[in-house]
Amino acid sequence: MNQTLMVQTQSHHYPIKISSHCQMAADITPYIQGKQVMIVTNGTVAPLYLQPLVAQLGKTHQVLSVILPDGEQYKNQQHIDQIYDALMDNHCNRDVTLVALGGGVIGDMTGFAAASFMRGVAFIQIPTTLLAQVDSSVGGKTGINHPKGKNMIGAFWQPQMVLADMHTLATLPKRELSAGMAEVIKYALIMDTDFLVWLENNMSNLMALDATVLAEAVARCCQYKADIVAQDERETGKRALLNFGHTFGHVIETHQGYGNWLHGEAVAVGMLQAAQLSYKMGFIDAQAVQRISKLLQAANLPVVPPAIDKDIALGLMQHDKKVKSGQLRLILLKSLGDAIITADFDTQKLADVLSHRVDGC
Repeated sequence: MNQTLMVQTQSHHYPIKISSHCQMAADITPYIQGKQVMIVTNGTVAPLYLQPLVAQLGKTHQVLSVILPDGEQYKNQQHIDQIYDALMDNHCNRDVTLVALGGGVIGDMTGFAAASFMRGVAFIQIPTTLLAQVDSSVGGKTGINHPKGKNMIGAFWQPQMVLADMHTLATLPKRELSAGMAEVIKYALIMDTDFLVWLENNMSNLMALDATVLAEAVARCCQYKADIVAQDERETGKRALLNFGHTFGHVIETHQGYGNWLHGEAVAVGMLQAAQLSYKMGFIDAQAVQRISKLLQAANLPVVPPAIDKDIALGLMQHDKKVKSGQLRLILLKSLGDAIITADFDTQKLADVLSHRVDGC
């Protein structure tokens, strides 16, 4: 399967190529800006894909590489400095193109390095995890974590193109596949009940790495995101809906230590907590919450949060990027397939959810 979608934003238009038979070097070469290329990857992905990519690109370009450690705990200033150091040490200029070869952490860090080096250079996304393919590689959100909050330092910087190769998912650990599936489920819950039914019917095939079914899921998710990013590139409105479950999930990631819970695992629990609050607010019924829980479990995702004191959780939520004028805003479900962003929620009911007090579902 080969399919190309277009992301159209005010600042930049670019393609997302979804393929089961891609040639990485040939596919990205038309989007490389100059002769200098720096590939940023990690110690897990590099042994699988780096050498062939360097060899092919090296026939026509000056190719450099940076190999970072693998994990969310390394998505910080110290490790992004390794990218800047390599760019400076090799006398890279504004014509350099950075290539992110890896999952969401690599994509976010490479994109932020591209956005900030010499005030902006080109970069290309080659996401090798499901989570990155369906979410983080698309839309231009880049950044690093701060000890007090996830993704608090970053920039909006769109890539030249995104290349999603379904074959890379065959080397993905099962836990990482499940983590990516959380973001797939997210799109269904906030945008499309037909897709929700499709996922319920196809989850076993997705988890079995059926390339055709995976490509269909990736294409649908990328199209959902492309449509939203086209309307709201810098997350001033509708794009915030894509953070469904993330305010709760980021509490887990920050409190437990980056990397101990995978991002998708934390988002899965966060989506269920958001659904529980939606239920307590009278928006959805208990059966809808149970349906969400069942689908998450079918994807081998956690549905029970770690023990975190509710006051600590509420404090961490105040660092969320959706806080406006000191007011916490949450994404809740008005119904399955229909999400809203609101500051109009009952704080006691939120505290009950954070305290694991949800009756009837």
